[in-house]
Amino acid sequence: MFDPYCIAAPFIRLLNPETAHGLVICALQAGLVPRPTTFESPLLKQIVWGRSFTNPVGLAAGFDKNAQAIDPMLAQGFGFVEVGSVTPRAQAGNARPRLFRLSCDNAVINRLGFNNDGIEEVASRLEARERNGIVGVNLGKNKDTEDAISDYREGMLRLAPLADYLVINVSSPNTPGLRGLQSRKPLQALLEVVLQARGEVTPENPPPLLLKIAPDLGDEEKSDIAQVSLETGIDGLIATNTTIERPQSLNDSNAREIGGLSGQPLLEPSTRVLFEMYKLTSGKIPLIGVGGVASGADAYAKIRAGATLVQFYSALIFHGPARVQTIKRDLAGLLAADGFSSISQAIGADHS
Repeated sequence: MFDPYCIAAPFIRLLNPETAHGLVICALQAGLVPRPTTFESPLLKQIVWGRSFTNPVGLAAGFDKNAQAIDPMLAQGFGFVEVGSVTPRAQAGNARPRLFRLSCDNAVINRLGFNNDGIEEVASRLEARERNGIVGVNLGKNKDTEDAISDYREGMLRLAPLADYLVINVSSPNTPGLRGLQSRKPLQALLEVVLQARGEVTPENPPPLLLKIAPDLGDEEKSDIAQVSLETGIDGLIATNTTIERPQSLNDSNAREIGGLSGQPLLEPSTRVLFEMYKLTSGKIPLIGVGGVASGADAYAKIRAGATLVQFYSALIFHGPARVQTIKRDLAGLLAADGFSSISQAIGADHS
């Protein structure tokens, strides 16, 4: 199958990565990115949270921060798209440069700092589109907000009616103090308020609420998150966000830049955290596995470790949007080769 990204990629990589990303979003909005022949298989279909997913491969938050390319990315074959992170007020984020390709390592470092157009702009775009496909919204806090809970509550009240699921992002390393909200007491207080807000605005058929966690957690922190998740009754976890660790294996000249590392070096540590969270929650809530996914084998490893769904983003930078078709096709092949008749049978298989 011809992939036009092969022609465009050398030119895109000549550009600053943030400029390149902006041009890609514009191209998607203008319909300049060809729509592929999508691969789908009955093996990949499942019902999660009462929603029908044609396949388990989603677009992670960060690519479409401002809900500008939802339908074009769904048309590329993603099973779902997550937009954001979105903060109540628009903010510019951190100073540039703040996005770095690590081409030698198939990795990316970002210190963007929740740059986005704000809740109202994102809400207006969500309201303007036909509600086709599964779309999640990732909520963050403004950098200068002292009362973090109020920001998440505001995001929930405005966007819950427009989302198929919502994510509380307390794991980005690029907003000062944010990761501290993963500790037991502040996390419990945050989730209780946000769940109450969800009930106020969507008393019937409320969208699932998920928590996105960091890969750089200690054993006690992971145990606390699992307990709070089960006690509060949230609907799922996303494991994981980017890491502040820098593996010795990194070779690229950008490897020591400050920010969150994503891509191939994150695959093993994020999958390990996913495995542990599935065990700590006894498989009682769905998990989304994200971090380093670039192949069907990577996605399959996440599913066997306990993921119900998977997401990727960094691999788009190096392989283009056609990568989603490759992942789905190879994943279906791996499921069939192991004798599974549906993806749901493979979830958590490595725990048995």
